[in-house]
Amino acid sequence: METMFRIGVIASTHGLKGEVKVFPTTDDPKRFETLKECVIRTKQGDVAVEKNTCRYFKNMVILSFKGYTDINQIEKYKGCEIYVTRENAVALEENEYYIADAIGASVLDEHGKTLGVLQDVLQTGANDVFVVAMTDGKELLLPVIPDCVLDMDLEQEKIVVRLMKGMLDE
Repeated sequence: METMFRIGVIASTHGLKGEVKVFPTTDDPKRFETLKECVIRTKQGDVAVEKNTCRYFKNMVILSFKGYTDINQIEKYKGCEIYVTRENAVALEENEYYIADAIGASVLDEHGKTLGVLQDVLQTGANDVFVVAMTDGKELLLPVIPDCVLDMDLEQEKIVVRLMKGMLDE
């Protein structure tokens, strides 16, 4: 299970007072309002920071961090990703999961045959779509709907699915 979740990428600095523009990579950009602590992942290692302020501009989140009051202090983090620990992540509702926990899980059909490994999750709006790297080298797209995804045991890293007619046809 993942211990850190990416919630954004620092796109650029904003102004001269140490603020940054962050492109959110989380389902809910409003989560930055309640954010207290996070980590900026750099090539040299993780840097723990505390959020000071948060506001929104277009599709970006403008953040400032405690102790960073000048563009010269924050400029070096441009392009870096922002992570939160599992404890600081948004709480899950029933039947929800963290995508990072699902990636890499084995995907089996309802009869126990291994189909492949979950490679990615596409978020389409209507429902998620699992991208499965199959054992034969092909790619399978599975809608995350009750008729198709029968069981997800992410602690065992196993997802059981029912293939609908035509899914494996050439």
